Amino acid sequence: MATKKVYLRNLLLKRSSWFEDKVLEKARLHGYDRITPAMSRMFGHMSGQPIGISELARRLGVSRQAVHKTASEAAQLGLIEFVPDPNHARIVRLQFSQAGWAMSTQAAKNFDEIEDTLKA
Repeated sequence: MATKKVYLRNLLLKRSSWFEDKVLEKARLHGYDRITPAMSRMFGHMSGQPIGISELARRLGVSRQAVHKTASEAAQLGLIEFVPDPNHARIVRLQFSQAGWAMSTQAAKNFDEIEDTLKA
């Protein structure tokens, strides 16, 4: 019987799914049970600075509409806010709210714990 080859990309996808599951599990444990996988990925690409919806869409490889929907859901949770771009009247940027920064600080601690698990 032939053995099925396991490709690196499959192993990386499996590990990525494991990591995302751990991140969301830790988020739930700390009261962020309404964070979705899409929000988690979006927050990761925000880099702690105001960022335009189009730029986020490019980074995530999704449509502007998908980013806007996810951002609206996160804004309803009070984690991000829409702010005007100071240089372009037609551009709206996203940034963490105060509650979003608290979540981000907790997430950084969670990432450290997950990384420690991987080191062991």
